[in-house]
Amino acid sequence: MNKKLLVQGLSKLIIGIILVGLLVFLPAGTLGYTEGWLFMGALFIPMLILGTVLFVKEPELLKKRLDSKEKESEQKGVVALSGVMFLAGFIMAGLTYRFGWVSFPEWAAIIGVVLFLLSYVMYAEVMRENAYLSRTVEVQENQKVVDTGLYGVMRHPMYTATILMFLSIPVILGSVISFVIFLIYPMIIALRIGNEEKILEEGLEGYSEYKKKVRYKLIPFIW
Repeated sequence: MNKKLLVQGLSKLIIGIILVGLLVFLPAGTLGYTEGWLFMGALFIPMLILGTVLFVKEPELLKKRLDSKEKESEQKGVVALSGVMFLAGFIMAGLTYRFGWVSFPEWAAIIGVVLFLLSYVMYAEVMRENAYLSRTVEVQENQKVVDTGLYGVMRHPMYTATILMFLSIPVILGSVISFVIFLIYPMIIALRIGNEEKILEEGLEGYSEYKKKVRYKLIPFIW
């Protein structure tokens, strides 16, 4: 058993639960924010399950996923912009609950959870298909182009999954204002992809040919 990886994974999970909990419930001013608990469950229960599976079957992939230190200066800016978006979105969701601002109907939270979990399943499938998947933009040693499965339909299925996932978050939390804020995320991803594909074309053999084979970046038949 890799005790260091286990401690690293559990530490990040616990810190994530604490930080997200603070961002959700402090602005709401109460622990009685039902949609907040619904979101916490939808986020961290699958995360724990997926992390456990990776720890047992693919510890190297889990290690890559836990490494979030970007080396590219352009990507550091993208990560910072994403952080500001998440901070604003969560705070506005809590304030929406506290002050009764415009919100989604209660039943929409269930639809949001279903979409969130489906996108998580897609995310897990992407991780199964691509052993080179990393949280940072880089070309790894002995990396090869993956062009089967979801990668045979779109070049960046992981980002498609995260867009669906993140746009469902404000729906679960019930905040229309947060949803508008989270609409920035697809634009952030577009910036990330532009830089990422440049790096892959320069450093990954066969990627230019792959781009010609698979035309769509995120959404089949659209973009």
